[in-house]
Amino acid sequence: MPELPEVEATRRHLGPVLEGATIIEVIVRRLRMVRRQERPGDFGDRVTGRRIRPLGRRGKYLLAPLEGDITWVTHLGMSGRMSVNTREDPELPHTNVVVRLDSGAEVRMVDPRTFGFVAAYTPEELVVALNDRIGPDAYESLPSSRRLADLLAGRVAPIKALLLDQRVVSGLGNIYADEILHRAGIRPDRPAGSLDATELKALRAAIRPVLAAGLSHGGTSLDDLAYLLPDGRAGDYVTRLRAYGREGEACRRCGGTIVRTVIRARSSFWCPRCQA
Repeated sequence: MPELPEVEATRRHLGPVLEGATIIEVIVRRLRMVRRQERPGDFGDRVTGRRIRPLGRRGKYLLAPLEGDITWVTHLGMSGRMSVNTREDPELPHTNVVVRLDSGAEVRMVDPRTFGFVAAYTPEELVVALNDRIGPDAYESLPSSRRLADLLAGRVAPIKALLLDQRVVSGLGNIYADEILHRAGIRPDRPAGSLDATELKALRAAIRPVLAAGLSHGGTSLDDLAYLLPDGRAGDYVTRLRAYGREGEACRRCGGTIVRTVIRARSSFWCPRCQA
């Protein structure tokens, strides 16, 4: 958390603020946020004075291409979010990175747990840091059912664990993996290689609609409000979740009871009655 819908919602809100603007100053308040750079000062040095091109996204990574073949990469980690402010706005606690624009706006990264990061990469560095490490985007470039079958063939790991593996498809996390498996009618602890062709088609068919639904509601803001949209509003998909976080509640499809199972140290919520 945040997952693909939250990052994509963030991208869409930041686009009108960032695209076409020039970065005039960068303030990094915690060096841990630039830990992916060879030298901490590289981030500010590389992005300052550059105009921002149209924003992109890959999985859970927010990508801001800059003039001069530099890409500003942001990963929100477990608790990060972006906010749009003016210089006069008071900073929230845990504001770790501030990017000032020639328009007078500021984009701030708030991250209490500091698992997120920002980086400024050359094209060669971007390939090593990103393109070589994550799989196709679960929303924009979902593999075919046949390709998924190849990726999962012979795998004994639980299907939930492999949905979280960013090398298989990128962008899914705990919340949306549970929602996808519930929609597909597949229990999360099934060995991935045991899924037949019909189940694989159902799994693939569930991914994009679940992500699209989350995105249409601004993502999922849980009770801790760690994730908020850049304008400060909460994503309200939490009220529409069918599995995640609903232990002991009635399944909205079959009336069974949602249970919680720990799979590889991650909580999984699912319905034993309609997920086989």
